[in-house]
Amino acid sequence: MTSDSNSLSWLDKFDTWLVRFTIITGGLGLSFMVLLTFFNVIVMRKILNDPILGAEDIMLLNLVLIVSIAIPFGGRVGAHIEIEIFDSWISPTFSRWSQFVLRLLATALVMTLAYRLYDSGVSAHKFGEATQQLLISYEPYYYIMAVLVAVYSLILFSDAVQLWVRGEIKQIGSSGETAWSV
Repeated sequence: MTSDSNSLSWLDKFDTWLVRFTIITGGLGLSFMVLLTFFNVIVMRKILNDPILGAEDIMLLNLVLIVSIAIPFGGRVGAHIEIEIFDSWISPTFSRWSQFVLRLLATALVMTLAYRLYDSGVSAHKFGEATQQLLISYEPYYYIMAVLVAVYSLILFSDAVQLWVRGEIKQIGSSGETAWSV
């Protein structure tokens, strides 16, 4: 084990936590969505002709949570889109340091987004932001999104740290490590 991998051992622990969190919470959210859809459409709507009031509101909020859970995980596995048009024209050193600077700028931008989500949560109740049928306040969902977007900003920062220490970004699954195991 090199000194680079020792200095970033926290990242392996974070990756393991992130994979477990995503699989468990995302899996539960998707399972809930499938069961609610089946029960509401097949049983309540088709058989009993009495659909669940507000099922669409619950589905919408559940979908918001699933997408929010996927944001940091997608950032860590490299699923977010990057356009690397100029990489073949520039030197590897310049590419590395420009990626480093861009990751730091992205960290600041995404942290600003997380703060704005938190701020929207603070004002959601005051401005009556709620679902249409059940009037469930968006406030806690803004807070959850703010936390998960902040986690994504930490991932961007960890990418910058990896560029500084290793000279490259090792993402989940790229090196065959045990981060995928639950």
